[in-house]
Amino acid sequence: MGVDNVVFLEALEWLDDTGQQLLQRLPQLGSGEIKYGAQLTVRESQAAVMFYKGKACDAFGPGRHTLKTGNIPILTKILSTPWAGVSPLRAEVYFVNLKIFTNLKWGTRDPVAFRDSELGLIRLRAHGIFNLRIIQPILFINAMVGTMGKFSTEDVEEYLRQVIVSRLNDYLGENLDTILNLPGQFTEIGDGLKVRLAGDFARFGLAMDGVYITSITPPTEVQDGIDDRSRLGVIKDMDNFVRMKAAMAMEKAATSGGEAGAGLGLGMGLMMPGMFGNMQGGSGASTAGAAVGTVSKQEVTCPDCEQLINSKARFCPFCGHQQVIFRQCANCGKNLTPKAKFCSSCGHQSDEKPGIITCSKCKTQNLPGATYCNNCGEKLG
Repeated sequence: MGVDNVVFLEALEWLDDTGQQLLQRLPQLGSGEIKYGAQLTVRESQAAVMFYKGKACDAFGPGRHTLKTGNIPILTKILSTPWAGVSPLRAEVYFVNLKIFTNLKWGTRDPVAFRDSELGLIRLRAHGIFNLRIIQPILFINAMVGTMGKFSTEDVEEYLRQVIVSRLNDYLGENLDTILNLPGQFTEIGDGLKVRLAGDFARFGLAMDGVYITSITPPTEVQDGIDDRSRLGVIKDMDNFVRMKAAMAMEKAATSGGEAGAGLGLGMGLMMPGMFGNMQGGSGASTAGAAVGTVSKQEVTCPDCEQLINSKARFCPFCGHQQVIFRQCANCGKNLTPKAKFCSSCGHQSDEKPGIITCSKCKTQNLPGATYCNNCGEKLG
């Protein structure tokens, strides 16, 4: 594929060995003096565009073509003497690869915010692949390539990835209610996203041959919450399940030794009769009472989690709050085991009384437990 020969005519062709190159210019180093009668060979998967005197003068399809310029061997060099032997009739040929470029990856670099109807505001990560092809070679050269000598998928992939993510955010916000409905909708989302992206790609002479979504995932903590929710759906009798888990946890703590273990062991011994008594005779009554919206005489409300529990229970089966008052935390009023040195709720020493809170802005003293200053309204630290 010699170019800029003084005497001989050029034979122009291009083969892509990488499989990822969208375009190649000949000559590679810039414009050339392609002569009248030069031969151009274009493959079935290619198109060629000839620029002559700075303008796209012709486009060529598959086959062999004879190029016509004003450059005549030897004579042009003689006539170009005023320009130091360089012909002002500049010409170059751009070979455009028309094949479908597959397996181009896209994904969110940072999680994007999504307002879920059931889970609230969460952040999502999405990944997938897309296929790309050139449908308008001259528009592609003028709008995206410019005067670059070569152009590959790496040069355009990052930009297209950002466009896809942006359109995906809009599509999910308008068409997806909750991520719990995602299974089975990846194909539908991919088709809708392809329609939205058609205009963004077409203005560069490109077309998205297909877009596929491989994953849309929330953060780990949200995934754990969904797993917990599915586990709850499997459990038939939640009341008995909670009692069993509470008993197992206290038994494990009691056997670990230490003052905390001893206190929990004592509490477990006081709690077990009430738990199992309620399982045998009280659960049906509590269920019936709850169904009609009334509270049974055998039930009381836990002061910590406000759940209905058996009046004889020593510990709340839902939150573990101790119902029998041996002593209370001087700071927050949490019920404590007899020998507890620190409160399990606020973390303060069990005999430490709450102090006056001084506002860091106006120095006003506020009551213990205050969140905002009564004088200036500043949040207390």
